Amino acid sequence: QVQLVESGGGLVQAGGSLRLSCAASGRTISPYTYGWFRQAPGKEREFVAALWNGGMPYYGDSVKGRFTISRDNAKNTVYLQMNSLKPEDTAVYYCAAVLGYCDSCYSPRKYGYWGQGTQVTVSS
Repeated sequence: QVQLVESGGGLVQAGGSLRLSCAASGRTISPYTYGWFRQAPGKEREFVAALWNGGMPYYGDSVKGRFTISRDNAKNTVYLQMNSLKPEDTAVYYCAAVLGYCDSCYSPRKYGYWGQGTQVTVSS
């Protein structure tokens, strides 16, 4: 079992950058695939990015080329670097985890562990 806590959200102007962190605790984080999702008011939860330990990351179409997911197993932390932010990136961002390798975990239903979320607001 793993517990997840996100941080790093805030208010930023369009074109700016933010880095979100997801601190994982509990058992070792190595055997998990980690993902980032976001949810704007009135919308469904949207896949942003995911990464298996040592594997290739994959991204949602709306963030490709702007966002980068990474992980530091020594710090038990997963990151989401967000560049060239747009107002439509405004949402609550969630970190999620699923045990094992998953190269197509685009659906939130595949993840068994979730953080509480962190708000990202991008002003125009």
